[in-house]
Amino acid sequence: MKLKGQIPVDKSLDSSLALLFEGYMFIQNRCRRYQSDIFQTCLLGEKVICMSGEEAGKVFYDTERFQRKGAAPKRVQKTLFGENAIQAMDGDAHKHRKLLFMSLMTPEKLKLLSNLTSEQWQARMNKWGNMNKVVLFDESQEILCRVACQWAGVPLREEEVKHRATDFGAMIDAFGAVGPRHWQGKRARSRAEKWITEIIEKVRSGELNSPEGTALYAMAWHRELDDKPLDTQMAAVELINVLRPIVAIATYITFGALALYEYPECRKKLQSDKGDYIEMFVQEIRRYYPFGPFLGARVRSDFIWKGYNFNKGDLVLLDVYGTNHDTRLWERPNEFWPERFSEWNGSLFDFIPQGGGDHVKGHRCPGEWITIEAIKASMDFLTNHIHYEVADGQDLSISLVRMPTLPKSRFEITKVRLA
Repeated sequence: MKLKGQIPVDKSLDSSLALLFEGYMFIQNRCRRYQSDIFQTCLLGEKVICMSGEEAGKVFYDTERFQRKGAAPKRVQKTLFGENAIQAMDGDAHKHRKLLFMSLMTPEKLKLLSNLTSEQWQARMNKWGNMNKVVLFDESQEILCRVACQWAGVPLREEEVKHRATDFGAMIDAFGAVGPRHWQGKRARSRAEKWITEIIEKVRSGELNSPEGTALYAMAWHRELDDKPLDTQMAAVELINVLRPIVAIATYITFGALALYEYPECRKKLQSDKGDYIEMFVQEIRRYYPFGPFLGARVRSDFIWKGYNFNKGDLVLLDVYGTNHDTRLWERPNEFWPERFSEWNGSLFDFIPQGGGDHVKGHRCPGEWITIEAIKASMDFLTNHIHYEVADGQDLSISLVRMPTLPKSRFEITKVRLA
């Protein structure tokens, strides 16, 4: 129902179960129902305001109106982000911590990551040639775990790669989960924090040499605004916030492989590309396929937007998936069409797979450029350096209920050989 002068209110007493059953479409379904970009609902007993679209994004990323402290549930902090990490910070403290992450995003470091990604794909071929079937998502996680640790300067023995990659994957998979998936993610985070904390301690004691310029060095020796070093545990949490998102790119790579299979004309264009097509292809992967469903923030102080009252402390969710498929922003949004990005103006709020707004001043993911470079290197490998067949009989359907989601079979390929 919609009360005069108020935000449309979802009629359900609590929509938590509906969120679990509707997944990525939860916010969009209600925006259509109420013919509004904004509505109020109740999740886990708390009033929540949900918003979608470019204008909502502009408001959501206004740091004068919104803060991140208290927005991420503890269950998400204890699995995905780590407790009290950069995602939960605001103001000058956030800007200072953000500069730490942004210092890793130089052109030279991005080029290094791209090269490492290509090298690791090539090295993996030694194993794939002897395998009857390759599960691309699983292999991608291990490859990116190697890339992440090598790029960040984190020592990683070959015998522990699978274990570490699986733990990073479990943290990611715990988002939006209840029961076993949540418990697995929580245990995985505990193991990862113990591992990385020990590495940070060895760097600080001089037992382990960490080259200057690496993420390990940056986190180990970072000093806060009060000139005190990061607490060892927090340094470990933030280093994991460098490593884990790189491993998470395995999801995009799997979706990219699916796009190559379902849209063979894209493969042909990538093989003959001498310009910007690969960039457009990667951006369309990030727009079209489901990754993050929504993002949360809390109202910093009372304000009015579009005639609606936002009260201090209100929890607000921004619809990521719906905004990336908004018919007002994207022509034929439910079609996979990379060429749409040939005329995209680079808006900070209409394309938000990893958040919106300014990278330096706001809460947009600082690793967005890493994501793009890693996907580009991976798509180049899959199209120009190997031949393979997509395994018959597998289920390539994508559930929009499960969060996060993947092709159900995790994309299986066979008869892999060098091009």
